[in-house]
Amino acid sequence: MIIQTIRYKSGLSHDEVKRHFADRSEHYRKVPGLMQKYYVKFTDTGEYGGIYVWDSRESLDAWRAGHLSGTLAETYKIEGEAERELAEVMLVLHEH
Repeated sequence: MIIQTIRYKSGLSHDEVKRHFADRSEHYRKVPGLMQKYYVKFTDTGEYGGIYVWDSRESLDAWRAGHLSGTLAETYKIEGEAERELAEVMLVLHEH
């Protein structure tokens, strides 16, 4: 399992970001290998982003190569570069 975190400053208002989160969520429900996505606001910095839980690196790479991944900057009017981090899950505390 792979965790991907993306965080960015948005040129949109808080309400506009929330609306885009809701509007785009249905598209993400259909992404193969995406087990979960959390739409988040980092309260200490005012940044927005997503925390993605992938079943494999291959699923993540396929999403990155697709259209949906390429629309983030435009949709959220990202200012500067988005920060991206990957982590390999070593142990799961609670299985759902």
